[in-house]
Amino acid sequence: MQPFANQKNHMAVYLTAVYSSDVRREEFVGRYSETGKRLDMGKSCVRFRSLKDLPLELIGETIAALDVGAFLEDYERSHR
Repeated sequence: MQPFANQKNHMAVYLTAVYSSDVRREEFVGRYSETGKRLDMGKSCVRFRSLKDLPLELIGETIAALDVGAFLEDYERSHR
């Protein structure tokens, strides 16, 4: 799975860990709104037009917050 994508009208970052947990998703949305940037969230991605539209620090923290073991547990739980 690609963590980033470039489409005709936008780019996207795929944050699977955010979508696999309601708690993490709610926390992410809350923290994103605090940045003052517009959140355009799809079913499995955050869309943006340029890097200046994306809170890079939050994206990095979100990715770093979930270790591989916890991610795999989430994945396995969701596929049972």
